[in-house]
Amino acid sequence: MKRRSLIKLLGVAAVMPVVGHSVFARQGEEMTQMSKLELSEEEWRKRLTPEQFRILREEGTEMPGSSPLLHEKRTGTFVCAGCDNPLFASSTKYESGTGWPSFYDHLPNALGTKKDFKLIWPRTEYHCARCGGHHGHVFNDGPKPTGLRYCNNGVALKFVPDVA
Repeated sequence: MKRRSLIKLLGVAAVMPVVGHSVFARQGEEMTQMSKLELSEEEWRKRLTPEQFRILREEGTEMPGSSPLLHEKRTGTFVCAGCDNPLFASSTKYESGTGWPSFYDHLPNALGTKKDFKLIWPRTEYHCARCGGHHGHVFNDGPKPTGLRYCNNGVALKFVPDVA
């Protein structure tokens, strides 16, 4: 690797946490606007399936392509499987090609974020603002108008169709 390329790469790596924070800052602020749902681990285990518990409470990830919600095309609302908090309007869902349900925007006051350092490169994890359940990660490679991709574990969601 050339010295100049290495310097550019290190510069991008140094700037990313700052840029990522400013891009996603509004989601983190929204957490304070909603009353929290706090349950014991035992109560969560009774409320959720084992797979939902692994994803929502232990920050797991489901296998890509495994969620029936990946192909959901009706109009309605995607809500948190842990607490029924509305998270995404169906109009913001799109096919990202990743194997997980993806959205380019969320409903107001629905999500909170935090930095995730589980991989070498820091990512922005997002969670339900009401119950704190882990849903996925947000990336800045989505479509207009936001340019964001909320990559969601399908098992962490429930779909509520609009009533005709």
